[in-house]
Amino acid sequence: MTSIAKILSIAGSDPSGGAGVQGDIKTFSALGCYGMAAVTALTAQNTLGVQGVQVVAPEFVAAQIESVFSDIAVDAVKIGMIGSVANVEAIAAQLRRFKPVNIVLDPVMVATGGHSLGGEELVGPIREQLFPLARLVTPNLIESALLAGDRMPEAPDEMRAIALKLHALGAAAVLVKGGHLPDGAAYDLLYDGAEFTEFSAPRVATRNNHGTGCALSSAIAARLGQGAELKQAIADAKAFLSGALEAGKAFEIGAGHGPPQHFFALWR
Repeated sequence: MTSIAKILSIAGSDPSGGAGVQGDIKTFSALGCYGMAAVTALTAQNTLGVQGVQVVAPEFVAAQIESVFSDIAVDAVKIGMIGSVANVEAIAAQLRRFKPVNIVLDPVMVATGGHSLGGEELVGPIREQLFPLARLVTPNLIESALLAGDRMPEAPDEMRAIALKLHALGAAAVLVKGGHLPDGAAYDLLYDGAEFTEFSAPRVATRNNHGTGCALSSAIAARLGQGAELKQAIADAKAFLSGALEAGKAFEIGAGHGPPQHFFALWR
């Protein structure tokens, strides 16, 4: 029998295939894992933005998670869009029950175009119920400000301050994603409770960046599920995302921001 890391995405659906559980499963598969999904919300979205959201009932979110864990040994979990406070509670209850070791929490609350995906009402419940369960929390600059109750960081030193604040609020480790910084390289900052580690890569000039935050956190979860240590998992995920963005520059998918090329390693 061949062993394969089994990774569960708990997130919303993106019918255009770039983000959400569709993007997560592509990432898991591209990194040699077996991908699974428990859907928290249905979205109507494309490369131009989000047109609508239909949140899945918490009882059914819980049932999906139970179906997976009761049958399959899950090596890592990635949590993305949650959609409602009731879903936070349902997800937290099931994760406390099944106790997966590797949980990557990507607190998606606002779409890139500004559409609310749950919004500020989720901040307290996420901090209180999911922070204690997560091995790593991966907010972007906007999400880090919402979770910390602070203004959005605009420079690396401000990212350090907000990472410390999020750790004090209960996150075991925090990776503040600096993709929204105005200039310079693609810069992310990890605080693991003991020290800071910087991760930097050349910024890829492309409009095809739909779902990049999902891809990074999903790649981290995949590598953790495969047994990598936290810093190595993040470094590997950054390298994967850089390759996917570079290869995806030539994509012509939709009229807006298309996806990266998750399977770039297979197309060489």
